[in-house]
Amino acid sequence: FPDLFNRHWISGMRRKLGLFTEEESDGDLVQSWLALLQENAADFTLSFRKLADMALGSDDIRTCFVKPESFATWAEVWKARIAREPQSAEERAAAMRSTNPAYIPRNHRVEEALEAAVKRDDFGPLKSLMAVLAQPFADQPGAESYAAPPGPEGASYRTFCGT
Repeated sequence: FPDLFNRHWISGMRRKLGLFTEEESDGDLVQSWLALLQENAADFTLSFRKLADMALGSDDIRTCFVKPESFATWAEVWKARIAREPQSAEERAAAMRSTNPAYIPRNHRVEEALEAAVKRDDFGPLKSLMAVLAQPFADQPGAESYAAPPGPEGASYRTFCGT
């Protein structure tokens, strides 16, 4: 089972990083990316989504990292890796956007919707959240706040299975 799991896991991570072909060093690239996210306390979902934008030349991803210079080192390796593939930047970005959601049910947004419904009998926030989450991979003008991670005050909030 571990071998089967690892093959499928690395395949999924290749898709998230915009890799179409297999190379022996892909596991190292993935592990260094995950370590970079952890070291910088970077938002997992947002970082993957902005990496898709970087495939098209955007530099906005640097805002996800406390230490942008550590990202720059990783990015050079990633750019060299994707340069060895025949896909265009547009094909890569589209494939990455179809794998990496822009919107997820973030705890602080779910809590806001629940609080409005329970305390004020206001189902508007829940309906808005559900509408955005119905198309998690599509960029939705006006819904940018739903993609944002919580501020420092909500970063430690956690829910548990069944809540």
